[in-house]
Amino acid sequence: MNSASTGALDNLDKSHALPENPVVVIEASKGWVALNLRDLWQYRDLLYILTMRDIKVRYKQTALGVLWAIIQPLFTMLIFTIFFGRFAGMPSDGLPYPIFAYAGLLPWTFFSNAVNSSGNSLVGNSNLITKVYFPRMAIPLASVASGLIDLAIAFVLLILMMFYYGIGLSINMLMLPVLVIVTALLATGVGMWMSSLNVKYRDIRYAMPFVIQMGMFASGIITPIPGEWRWLSAFNPIAGLIEAFRAACFGTPFNWLNLGISTFLAFAILIYAAYNFRRMEKSFADII
Repeated sequence: MNSASTGALDNLDKSHALPENPVVVIEASKGWVALNLRDLWQYRDLLYILTMRDIKVRYKQTALGVLWAIIQPLFTMLIFTIFFGRFAGMPSDGLPYPIFAYAGLLPWTFFSNAVNSSGNSLVGNSNLITKVYFPRMAIPLASVASGLIDLAIAFVLLILMMFYYGIGLSINMLMLPVLVIVTALLATGVGMWMSSLNVKYRDIRYAMPFVIQMGMFASGIITPIPGEWRWLSAFNPIAGLIEAFRAACFGTPFNWLNLGISTFLAFAILIYAAYNFRRMEKSFADII
């Protein structure tokens, strides 16, 4: 064999040789890992596709379609008005009880639905997780993002109710986008945490609806939280956000201390959940 042939074979062997340092290593980690949020930006198109898929699947083959976004808080408000507003005579901060209850149910319904859907999102998308690599964080994020559409649709009814009861728009409403973002971040953190735990412990699937239902009674939706207990409600971040949501809609003063504590807790939960999610992410395909 001549030197030219030998060189060609050497080049062929080198071209098929494995690299010394593989580009991606997928293995479980015991310690904290980097968040790598850049991956989410690189896969932003996938996040959009997953969000639109969740929206389409939610209302596919339904007769009422997006009206379900209004029906759930509306009928809950009617039940609360009959039993708690009229029969029990619950206070409502000087507001008509129907609009008081509906304004609290809007952020709560978004939060509870987002947590429930994102908490079950990884298990529901096991076929994707086991077949192709992408940032798994995109799945619970898409579940939360799709719920924003329902919140926007249901908010239209709140505006109509405000005009019906003679409640004008105030400058406080400029805070609504901020409150929606913080509520979405809180839902993302809780949902991401629950989704990672649900992969390993399927009890989470059954515990979540119960815990969410109990949380509704501790969040000041049915009746305002009494003044002597209001300081304690600050440690329930969704309660502080619901209180701020009502203040933004009805032009009443904000409780900045409670809102600040709720915002801090929302970010703390999100950061912890994100790191915990990334730490467990590489084992999802093995145990899901």
